[in-house]
Amino acid sequence: MLRIKPSTGNIYHIYNRGVDKRKIFLDEEDYFRFIHDLFEFNDEAPAINIYYKAPNFKSYEVGLRKISPKVKREPRKLLVELMAFCLMPNHFHLMARQLGDNGITEFMRKLGGGYTNYFNLKYHRTGSLMQGKYKFALIKNEAHFIHLPYYIHLNPLDMAAPEWREKKIENYRKAMKFLENYRWSSFQDYIGKKNFPSVTQREFLTEFFDSPQNYKVTIERWLKELNMEMDPDEAKTVFFEDDEDKKKPILRSWTS
Repeated sequence: MLRIKPSTGNIYHIYNRGVDKRKIFLDEEDYFRFIHDLFEFNDEAPAINIYYKAPNFKSYEVGLRKISPKVKREPRKLLVELMAFCLMPNHFHLMARQLGDNGITEFMRKLGGGYTNYFNLKYHRTGSLMQGKYKFALIKNEAHFIHLPYYIHLNPLDMAAPEWREKKIENYRKAMKFLENYRWSSFQDYIGKKNFPSVTQREFLTEFFDSPQNYKVTIERWLKELNMEMDPDEAKTVFFEDDEDKKKPILRSWTS
């Protein structure tokens, strides 16, 4: 069956995970490398040859592009408007708008190939790292658009409060604190805590949610509503059954 390509101007939820659900991030360096790649490969220009070892993001902000100080870099021409992201041990989520023809296709080709090459060289392995081609779903209505950033940024709760998927948060304050300290997503940048600010283009969503402070308040309110009891109609908008895991209700956001 012919795979339909993303179209320019539309917003998509993009997802992929490790082959056989294996972990694709084994240490902090791997997370840093993938986040670097989110920045570096979001460019119409060919990617430079980068050593397999991730740069030391603790010493400089990713947006400075100091992979090789001797390489003169031209301003980026973005392939996608990367609105939000979250990395989990065995998968990742992105929210992105395609900016030009084949923008998402080219971005994901570079991202998948570049990170796999890094990972395979570092861990002395061969073969595919990801579970086939990336999956994506068009954001068709306002309800999904509003809830997708929440869903992406709440994903790390699987490690600290997995009951959130069942709408049974035991301690929303503890859950919120965990999210605020989880580095491997764009959430901190959205609530005004600089983490990887140059990786994402947050203007559109920030304007939509009014301000970083309001976004944080909205997430807190949403967690409280989950903790109490979400409105049934709203729950139907957010929680769907995953074809690959009938036991876990999630936002249906990828296609085969």
